[in-house]
Amino acid sequence: MENQAHSGPRSQGERDALTVEIGYALASAAFLGLVVFGAIAGPVFVWDLPHPLDVALHALALTLAVSLAVLRAVHVLWRYSRGTR
Repeated sequence: MENQAHSGPRSQGERDALTVEIGYALASAAFLGLVVFGAIAGPVFVWDLPHPLDVALHALALTLAVSLAVLRAVHVLWRYSRGTR
């Protein structure tokens, strides 16, 4: 087991800080996902593109948006957990 600096239960302030950090991680991940999806799939909604290109852009946009959103949330929470040790 790892040596923990804090062996007792978390205080209300620590729980509140963790809740705020989780909210920030999810909100910033969702924003990043929307921006990435919009930037890649945006032309599909503006121009009449061929169907294969339409499908490819949607798939690429969805894949990148979800991947980067998950990566952002993990990064924020990992950075927070390293800062609380």
